[in-house]
Amino acid sequence: MSDAPESPAEAFGNEIKCAREARGWSQTVLAEKLCCQQPYVSKVERGQQLASAPFAEQCDKVFGTPGTYARMRQRAADAGNPLWFIPYLQLEREASAICDYSPTLVAGILQTPRYAEAVYRSARPEDTTDQIKAQVEKRMRRREVFDTLTPPSLWVVLHESALRTEVGGADVMREQLQHLVAASESPHITIQVFPFSAGSPARATPFKVLTRQDGTEVLYEETYERGQVDDSAEVVTAARAAYDRLRADALSREESLALIQRAMKEYAHEHHPRPLRRGVDQEQLQPGERRRLHRMGPRLRSVRRRPRPGQ
Repeated sequence: MSDAPESPAEAFGNEIKCAREARGWSQTVLAEKLCCQQPYVSKVERGQQLASAPFAEQCDKVFGTPGTYARMRQRAADAGNPLWFIPYLQLEREASAICDYSPTLVAGILQTPRYAEAVYRSARPEDTTDQIKAQVEKRMRRREVFDTLTPPSLWVVLHESALRTEVGGADVMREQLQHLVAASESPHITIQVFPFSAGSPARATPFKVLTRQDGTEVLYEETYERGQVDDSAEVVTAARAAYDRLRADALSREESLALIQRAMKEYAHEHHPRPLRRGVDQEQLQPGERRRLHRMGPRLRSVRRRPRPGQ
C-alpha cells in the first residue's frame, strides 16, 4: 500500500465509487446514467483523471445530492493553486464578462498546453516535470467556464509583443497563434491586438476587469509575488477607463486577426526559410559578374557546406 497522500482527484473518485457501490451499481450502469463511457468512470474513480464539471453536476442529479459533488469537484480543481489565486478563480467562474489586458504573454485562459508549459518552465525552473504538468492541467481547466450554458464574454487586448515573444520555440508559437485564431471564432471571445505602431499603451502592466452577475465590477492584478482583487469604486473606474483607451487604440477584430495570421506564417517560415531571390546570391551571377564582384572586396576562400546528418 502506498504511503503517498491521497490526491484531490483520488479523493473525489473514491467518493463516487462509494456512492455507486452503496447502490449496487456497476461502473457500466453508472456510465449509462451519467451518459458517458465506462472507461471514463473507471479513470475518475481511480483518480487518474479529475472529473469534468458536467460529470460532477450529473452525479448530483443521479445520486440526488444538493450540489455536493459539484462543490467537491471544484475544491479538487482549486487544490494546489496559491490561496491568493483561488478568489480570482471563483470570480472568473461566476463572471458575466472578463476584460483582460496582456502586454507580454498570451492570457492564461487562452494558452495552449505547450505554451503554458514553456511559461511555467521559465518561471519555475526548479519544479519537476510532474509539478509542471499539474500546473498546466490546472490552467487548462480554466477553459471550462466556456462549457457552461451561460459562458462569460471574454475580451482580450493583446499587445503585439506577446505575438513576437517566442515562448517555447517557433512550433509552440505557431500552435498558440492558431489557437487564438480558432478562439476568435467563438461569439463569446473577442481578441484585439495593440500594435507597436500605437505607441505607449494606457497601462503597461497586465490587469483584468471582471463583471459580476449583478453588474458590479472588480479589478484583478498581479504583483511579482501574488495577485489581488480590488472592488473599490475609484480603483475599478480608473482601470475601466484605461481598458477603454486600450481597446480604442488597438486594431479592429479583423485587423487583429490578420496580424495574428501574419505572425503565424512568419513562425512557419523559421523552419522553411525562403530561398534568396535571383540576382542577390553570388552563385546565380554570370561568370564575368562574379569576377567583378570579387575584385570589389577581399578574396574569400570558397568553403563547401557539408550536409547535416539526416539531410
